[in-house]
Amino acid sequence: MRFRLGLVAMLMGAAMFGWLPARAQDAASPAATPVEGGGDGMGPLREVAILTGLDSINETHTRYQVDGTDLGHSFFHGDTLYMIFGDTFGPAKSDWRSNVAAVITDDDPSDGLTFDRMIEDLPGHAQALIKQSAVPGTEVTIIPTYGVSVGDRMFLHYMQVIHWGDPGHWDLGSSGFAYSDDDGQTWIVDPEATWPGDSNFGQVAIEQVGDYLYVFGIPGGRFGGVRLARVAPESILEMSAYEYWDGAAWQADAAQAAEVIPAPVGELSVRWNSHYGKWLMMYLNEDKYAIVLRTADCLTGPWDEERTVTTGTEHPQLYAPFMLPGQTGWNDGPEIYFTMSLFGPYNVWLMETSLTDVEPTGAAKACVSGP
Repeated sequence: MRFRLGLVAMLMGAAMFGWLPARAQDAASPAATPVEGGGDGMGPLREVAILTGLDSINETHTRYQVDGTDLGHSFFHGDTLYMIFGDTFGPAKSDWRSNVAAVITDDDPSDGLTFDRMIEDLPGHAQALIKQSAVPGTEVTIIPTYGVSVGDRMFLHYMQVIHWGDPGHWDLGSSGFAYSDDDGQTWIVDPEATWPGDSNFGQVAIEQVGDYLYVFGIPGGRFGGVRLARVAPESILEMSAYEYWDGAAWQADAAQAAEVIPAPVGELSVRWNSHYGKWLMMYLNEDKYAIVLRTADCLTGPWDEERTVTTGTEHPQLYAPFMLPGQTGWNDGPEIYFTMSLFGPYNVWLMETSLTDVEPTGAAKACVSGP
């Protein structure tokens, strides 16, 4: 009951809840018309579709008892896209669930993404994937921050939120990994595969290149910088197997991890774009009250200056920009598709933009620096 009441308090008193952007002005929905790019090398921004909630193309409120949710980061498991959402409620802001997921085979994001189904515990009811009782300690919620597939096994990185502070600030008890061997129906938390609550890997973005998974991490909240780790895919649950980028080479000691992007960085995603031949990183800059994008030739950087994708003036209470994963037909053209959450409506939009100041290179291989 405390979680249900906590969600109602979140929506009724948003200024007290950590997810709320610090400079949020109101809870108005964005206009359905395109918003012009801000001259930072970004093309026009297009609202493609509302993916969740009462006004969504997926009718999640009637089909799955999902009236409100957020996040929407995604990864491929085989040929199927899994989209993972955070704190979720049903009708009348009841039926609290910390996280839910949609399963998608729609291969054309240009008109939205149609959910084949959501993972359910009962017919017509999206289930919580990682149960709060599965993680040792007392928490407010368990929120997945990114997913990845390795062979037949799926992994979710989660953060265990123990306290919501001022807007944009929250404290973690731990962060770590859960896995599923049955295509996402059942998730097991590995109690040993964790970082401490004050780690710089409280929230992550994960990309595989060659023999490694590269893990971009920020602390809990939206005011830390980005640091980088890597691990062999088969060792993702072995915390001693991780190496950390110190600015010149890879080190076993997490304390040696260098900052590759300075603060403030909120929820982030990283993708390789084969059209531009660049790595793209998108995140919320809380100080600017804006979603921003950087590019780089190498995962380790240097990353160029921030480009403004959109601001809270155009989309009040915006946060959590998660680019769709790269795959033939998805990320090999100029379009950059990403999900975006709006706190006031408390649901997830699919958006599209592009770059205007990067010449396509046709590069076939992403660059990773260091031995």
